Amino acid sequence: MAALDGIRVLDLTQWEAGPSCTQLLAWLGAEVIKLEPPEGEPGRRMIAERPGVDSFYFLLFNANKRSITLDLKSDDGREIFTRMVERADVLVENFAPGVFDSMGFDYETLAGIRPELVCASVKGFGSYGPYSDYKSFDMIAQATGGVLSVNGTPDTEPLKPGVTFADSGAGVHLAVGILAAYVERLRTGRGQYVEVSMQDAMFSFMRSASVAHYLTGGMPAMRYGNRMGLMCPSDLYPCAGGGPNDYVYMMVTTLRMWHALCEVIGRSEWVGDERFEGQIDRGNQWDEVFDAIASWTRERSKHEVMRIVGEAGVPCGAVLDTAELFASEHLAERGMLVEIDHPDRGRIQFPGCPIKMGAAGEPAVAASPLIGADNERVYADYGIDAARLAELRERGVV
Repeated sequence: MAALDGIRVLDLTQWEAGPSCTQLLAWLGAEVIKLEPPEGEPGRRMIAERPGVDSFYFLLFNANKRSITLDLKSDDGREIFTRMVERADVLVENFAPGVFDSMGFDYETLAGIRPELVCASVKGFGSYGPYSDYKSFDMIAQATGGVLSVNGTPDTEPLKPGVTFADSGAGVHLAVGILAAYVERLRTGRGQYVEVSMQDAMFSFMRSASVAHYLTGGMPAMRYGNRMGLMCPSDLYPCAGGGPNDYVYMMVTTLRMWHALCEVIGRSEWVGDERFEGQIDRGNQWDEVFDAIASWTRERSKHEVMRIVGEAGVPCGAVLDTAELFASEHLAERGMLVEIDHPDRGRIQFPGCPIKMGAAGEPAVAASPLIGADNERVYADYGIDAARLAELRERGVV
């Protein structure tokens, strides 16, 4: 039995921040019913290279869910949705500010329908505060959460990261909040409202180096490029091959790691040398340290460097591109590369669930549903037979 087996989630989310949350819940065994407007969630058409076929963007955030269509702007749609809320454990939405409330489903109304409901929301700036009415996407939250200010080099403008931290980061935070609220419901019998702001999540992500830097010196954190402030060595080093990703990243945090790295790269004379014993000392000799390490890594492939340095107990990672990730034996053994069958796209390789739970076993990954694929099965569970469903479909309610 999966960990969240028996928990019913009404998923009214779209794009990435909300769907990344509900997909985690679905992977862990919750029954996630994705409610979409009759034309479908807009993410189905996001970066779609084949007309009429769900985009990979949609597939990657909606695995293991059921899909039903319902027009929440119609009287019948709202009535049906109210019946669904009466039997739900969790409801998740990420509409633009005020949209869900305008449909008549503010939290007080939902709690009145089902006091046990855990109602969860993710917004760019939350439901209160001066920015709460503003719309947001991932990079807006990264900008206002401080991430862009520290991404880049001292000589460049702020740079956009290549990963959507704000969307999926907020989604993971929201999933944790939902599970915490559900555990509390087991004790008290009552649900509650859970909220995550994408900006809040990014500010939280800034804690390690950037916020610590500000609290230490009272000055805004700087852009260090590939370096981790004065933590030396922490940098990107070129390897043999000369390709755009033929690099490794090394990060030394302890004296023992530094001594081990000195032995590996043939600089044993640096062990015990006062110029290099402390991180700040090494930081003062950054160029000399970088050149010594880089002269050694340039003679070896990134995979060889990672193996040698890693086996010496020093954190070191090869820069892997997406093609290399999908060919990774390590990720395959970890269950992070799975094959799924999709009705339109056939058999495709897909990222697995990153959460591993021993008692429940490896989470199974199922293809994202086609739009409205589960209308008959789900609506029958609420007493809507085939004739009634056909009538609702004819009138555009589903």
